[in-house]
Amino acid sequence: MSGGPGPVPAAPGGFAWEIAFAPATAEQTHAIGAALAGVLRAGDLLVLTGELGAGKTTLTQGLGEGLGVRAGIISPTFVLVRIHPNLPDGPRPGGPDLVHVDAYRLSGAGEVDDLDLENWADTAVTVVEWGRGRVEHLAESWLDIELRRPGAPAPAPSAGMGPLDFDTEDDDEPRLIVVRAFGPRWAAHPEVHWPAVERVGAPGLHAPTGPAEMGSRDREMGSGDAEMGSPDREMGSHGVHAAPTKEEAP
Repeated sequence: MSGGPGPVPAAPGGFAWEIAFAPATAEQTHAIGAALAGVLRAGDLLVLTGELGAGKTTLTQGLGEGLGVRAGIISPTFVLVRIHPNLPDGPRPGGPDLVHVDAYRLSGAGEVDDLDLENWADTAVTVVEWGRGRVEHLAESWLDIELRRPGAPAPAPSAGMGPLDFDTEDDDEPRLIVVRAFGPRWAAHPEVHWPAVERVGAPGLHAPTGPAEMGSRDREMGSGDAEMGSPDREMGSHGVHAAPTKEEAP
């Protein structure tokens, strides 16, 4: 089914509305992100939750395509923040940049604040992987996007995420993607031209209630972490980098 649904009544759990999809391929996950990008504007915050390989980066690549930012979006695991500027010859010239954040290594709101993400709030859409319970205080409104494979346990707010598994890839296994809206910015459901992806209910997915739902986020980090092959270089524990230009890319 394509086209945007009508307004969704306020739902229990503190969110204004929700919509759920069952993409069968990574391409469909990408398409959902590209469609959602059409209604995003500078200052919007998206909080992505899901196990390794659930499709968070694939969805973000779709967001980047729809926003018309510089290509090269990859998982930001070893560089905490990557900035992808809007392209003047892209589909949305003059539109917002994309700030792509990985909060996996951050222990709480204090370390998030050290990233100074508010510096880009007026000019960028901010997407935070592993952000639930850490970044909601940055904005009055946000979209919480949960991704997982069918049958996988829903991530509880206080559950540890476990060690990183760098062999996990976003393949073409089916996924569940649930978008939940919080705050006055998203009080009404926008007219999103969603792709032809199966829509489903959201049974068994954890519905966050807002910033108060913090919980403990202690996680084990593997000792054999190696620098990811990337055009960017990490600069300290809070690296902030722009995506490479075509001239800089190898």
